[in-house]
Amino acid sequence: MRPLNGYFFEDYRVGQQFTHATPRTITAGDAALYIALTGARQAAHCAATVAEALGYPDTPIDDLLVFHIAFGKTVPDVSYNAVANLGYADVRFTAPVFAGDTLRCESSVIGLKQNSNGKTGVVYVRSNAFNQRGEMVLTWARWVMINKRDAGIAAPDTVMPMLPKFVADVDIVSPDSLTPSGLTVADTGSDRIWNQYEIGEIVDHPAGITVDESDHTLATKLYQNTARVHFDLHHMSGSRFGRRLVYGGHVISVCRALSFDGLENVISIAAINAGSNLNPTFAGDTLYAKSVVLGKFELRPGLGALRLRLIGIKNDGPGQVTINGHDLPPSVVLDLDYTVLMPRQ
Repeated sequence: MRPLNGYFFEDYRVGQQFTHATPRTITAGDAALYIALTGARQAAHCAATVAEALGYPDTPIDDLLVFHIAFGKTVPDVSYNAVANLGYADVRFTAPVFAGDTLRCESSVIGLKQNSNGKTGVVYVRSNAFNQRGEMVLTWARWVMINKRDAGIAAPDTVMPMLPKFVADVDIVSPDSLTPSGLTVADTGSDRIWNQYEIGEIVDHPAGITVDESDHTLATKLYQNTARVHFDLHHMSGSRFGRRLVYGGHVISVCRALSFDGLENVISIAAINAGSNLNPTFAGDTLYAKSVVLGKFELRPGLGALRLRLIGIKNDGPGQVTINGHDLPPSVVLDLDYTVLMPRQ
């Protein structure tokens, strides 16, 4: 039984298992609200005609909406007392999700490390989401900094999980029915496909989106993410930030939406290889994005994968930020390594 005030760092043990409440049936209304809150424009998630031409039986739910809802299911057990979510790895989208599907989630603790201040620690968790047929639709690892209830309690043994640097092409899943040639210039406004991107290429996405209090609050409620740092202003007024933090996943969604200009023919996200929210985002910040092509994979005839690095920037245009390895300026709020599916010749 979960404690009313949530778990603290000293409550976790490696191997600990959670079955998260409550299952969630995803609706077409959820998908429409997600578009309104993030500005998402990926054609396969917006138009039933495009989804049908691509070989889907129905319009698939946006991959990141699936991720956020599944992530939200884990929050009461994993990160209710979080200081911050620190990163993601080995995120694999293993089956499409459609309106009417019901998701349930399970997690296990795979690592622990107390911080040197003795007041917080990092918990590493592997989570899986399943549909109503018991098919796994998503699996991911994340690590989160969590407060201790009592700083005087001895630190647990440090256990650091082994996680891959990126999801290998052999582990990328795409539906057998997927017909990449079904995506056309008329659908996306661009004829640029997998073959025309070069490794090392940088794409500065021109638009920006200012995050409003209403947007990020409604989005986080849509995901049923109950972390106090996003909702409880009274609680956060006594923190070092003095105000609520925008959920890092919402930052990912907004930056991915901005990346449509320049990556128009992305069909879907296949994997998130690694990711970190490097600096906090607050209501009133304006987000921009730029992408770097890290790798290219030929998956099957007509279908390729691009491994991309998505850089999210606040209050500074993408052309003003230089990417120099991992030495990034404080205006960078997101560094996400992910893999997408795209038509190829």
